Amino acid sequence: MREFFRKNKKILLIASIVLAFILPLFVDNSYYMRVLVNVLIYILLASSLNVINGYSGQFNIGHAGFYCVGAYTAAILATRFGLSLWLLLPLSGLAAALFSMFLGLPTLRLKGIFLAITTLGFSEIIRLTVLNWTSLTRGPMGIPGIPFPKLFSYQITNNTQFYYIILFIVLLMLFITKRILNSRIGRAWIAIREDELAARSMGVETFKYKLLNFAYGTFWAGVAGCFYAFFTSYVSADSFILDEGFSILGMVIVGGQGTLLGPVIGATFLTILPELVRSIAEYRLVIFGAAIVITMLVRPQGIAGSKMLSQKLGRSTKKKVTKNKGGDSNVSTS
Repeated sequence: MREFFRKNKKILLIASIVLAFILPLFVDNSYYMRVLVNVLIYILLASSLNVINGYSGQFNIGHAGFYCVGAYTAAILATRFGLSLWLLLPLSGLAAALFSMFLGLPTLRLKGIFLAITTLGFSEIIRLTVLNWTSLTRGPMGIPGIPFPKLFSYQITNNTQFYYIILFIVLLMLFITKRILNSRIGRAWIAIREDELAARSMGVETFKYKLLNFAYGTFWAGVAGCFYAFFTSYVSADSFILDEGFSILGMVIVGGQGTLLGPVIGATFLTILPELVRSIAEYRLVIFGAAIVITMLVRPQGIAGSKMLSQKLGRSTKKKVTKNKGGDSNVSTS
């Protein structure tokens, strides 16, 4: 099966993109279209988190905070100054990237759980600031009345039109990320993930590349936040609680880190799954958690994830050690 996918990779990719473009032709229901738009928003969020966690080995679990920065940047500038979606998409991304650099400068030398706790705390600080800075964000009342965007003179109002906008953004993000990963910058990120000390000894400026990686990943979280604000026409701090950050992390874990396909699968699966079991809503989070636990037990690298080089080398070394022990045992027995 894996060989089939490897040989027909380009054909399957083109078929998937064509299917994504024609899908609205077969979905004659506004609710289902809204679910599809949500799937694409989470694909964008999970893919942007995967750039940080999967390609440079940093552990960020506060992605919801940067998502919140993008959403509120767009909401405030759109309602107070009348800026358009198309201008606010990059501006919101830049705002989230600036916040990430503000956080990253003093903290990116931390590793593992220490960095994770720092990002988690930062996400909560953002949410509490939004909740209490009433003069700017209207506090718990949120910001309503974000106007529907326009494309030239044509106003975008229905879910199908929003679907094509977010589909274009997701494809653009995946294309740019693929190009970056094949460049010197992407190779530096992967080298840091595999062994930061070895990368530094080879002349890679690890802190600079980690900061760049953090800013790039959070930029797309800000873009997702901007789109979300225009899509829902309303933002409030309740949409960016810690559960949201854990859900995005769960999508990356289930789909698989270190590949472009993994977060796409994880976000699709974990966004549609709660909709399928909506009739037993009280058990939705249990099912969500069970899916993550089962994936970790059965396939720790995720459904479409790839094992890191260090893991492969570790397994190979372990096999050799085991083999050598077996050989020694045979000699001693004889």
